Amino acid sequence: MTTPAPTNVLDVTVVDSNRAPWDLFVVPQTGAEIPSKALVSDPDTGMQVFKMRYPAGFVNKWHTHSHAHGMYVLDGVLHTHQGDHGPGSFVWFPEGGWMEHGATEHGDVTFLFITNKPFDIAYEEDAVHPYPPHLT
Repeated sequence: MTTPAPTNVLDVTVVDSNRAPWDLFVVPQTGAEIPSKALVSDPDTGMQVFKMRYPAGFVNKWHTHSHAHGMYVLDGVLHTHQGDHGPGSFVWFPEGGWMEHGATEHGDVTFLFITNKPFDIAYEEDAVHPYPPHLT
């Protein structure tokens, strides 16, 4: 007896990130233009996934987000305020604190950037940010 196929089959989203063109993800506060490819965005939760590349020597200086995010290193070395992480490393940044991350001086780093809510970013010099830069 053959089981009938489900009637509520999902449509999947497929992006060939090797063939998709690079866009520039501009960070307004710094003017940094980070090569990126938007892979998926969930309109219900705001979760987003990007493929991104930091050029050699670029560091996103101390900043915070009102969301958690993860970075899965595809190639190169991801430099963070807590060390360097090579290909295959998954680095999770919980919501609620300050961080630095970027590429080492020795080469570009390509990674998947995954947020759990809509993306935002704030730097110490911004008038408004979700978490105090210094605990008193």
